[in-house]
Amino acid sequence: PGWVQCHTPAADASGPVKAVMDAVFEEFKFQRLPAPVGIALAWCINLWGGVPWLDLGLVGFHRKPPMVDHEWADQLCEIPLAVSACPTAAVRPTKVEYNGN
Repeated sequence: PGWVQCHTPAADASGPVKAVMDAVFEEFKFQRLPAPVGIALAWCINLWGGVPWLDLGLVGFHRKPPMVDHEWADQLCEIPLAVSACPTAAVRPTKVEYNGN
C-alpha cells in the first residue's frame, strides 16, 4: 500500500517521521489509499531521497547546527557516506584540532 523512507544524515528525522506515520498509519493499515503512496523526509531538496518524484516529500533541517563530539566524529562510518552522497557538496567535513591532533 505504500512506504516511508528516510535518507537524512543531516537532519534528525525521528520526530517528523513519527508524526507523519501517526497521522497516516490507519490509512496504510486498512489500505484506504487509492494507490501506493511514497512519503520521504530529506534534508536536501536536490533529489536526495527521491523527494521530487514522491507523493509527499518533506524537507527537514536543524534549527540550530547539531553539536559535534569531535572525540567520536572521526570514528563514525556514516560521515564519509553522507559527504560522498550529497549531490551539491553541501555536507563538508570540518578540520578541527582536538587534543593536539
